[in-house]
Amino acid sequence: MVFRGERSSNKIYVAIAIFVIIIIIFTFLFGGNQIIESYIESKYLDSNGWYDSGVRPEPNERLFGLEKQVSFKYESENDDTHPAFLTITTIKTLFTMSEEELLEKTFEIIDKAAEEENIVLDNRSEYTGWRVLNNGHKTHYITYNGTDISTNTTEDIVIIGETWNCANSGTSIICIGFAQLTDNASGNTEKNYTHLVEIIGDKEGTFVNRFNSLEFIKNDGLIFNVKCH
Repeated sequence: MVFRGERSSNKIYVAIAIFVIIIIIFTFLFGGNQIIESYIESKYLDSNGWYDSGVRPEPNERLFGLEKQVSFKYESENDDTHPAFLTITTIKTLFTMSEEELLEKTFEIIDKAAEEENIVLDNRSEYTGWRVLNNGHKTHYITYNGTDISTNTTEDIVIIGETWNCANSGTSIICIGFAQLTDNASGNTEKNYTHLVEIIGDKEGTFVNRFNSLEFIKNDGLIFNVKCH
């Protein structure tokens, strides 16, 4: 005779066994898949005076390797008084992230980066939109003005987040750019957009009106030329 409680327990064990088997199957099918890392080709780095910093955050894997994440960090080498950097993070999940999920994750990364870098964001300056990159992908971007308070003198900065899904590589990409515009420490309060132009410039001049400058018409902008497939 099998009691009702024993039947319930057996069902739970069967369900757990089926779940484990499914995980094993997915791990076998997808675990061997290598993530195609998004990056910037050296010709665009060289033309803008940037370099690969060599910083490689530890690759992040979850769900038995079914979710993977890798990042590259690039920095400007031309001007120590106006620091700038760009990180490109590639994410591979079992099911492609939606645009809403990607944008929410981009917000989270911007907030975390601002906290780590002692930056106060001006939420009233939020500026969002869409554009098409040189690789044909339509992206969603967001920019903020902010203030760097990490030193004795405050500095004006701009942070940009830009994201898209790449169907060819089955990945999601999030770019986070940072550019310091002022050099108040040396008494120079004039804003310098050079590094920001290098990060976000494109041939359509997407950001010309945002920053009221024709400098942002630039064919070899870094994010504009990200290689993701």
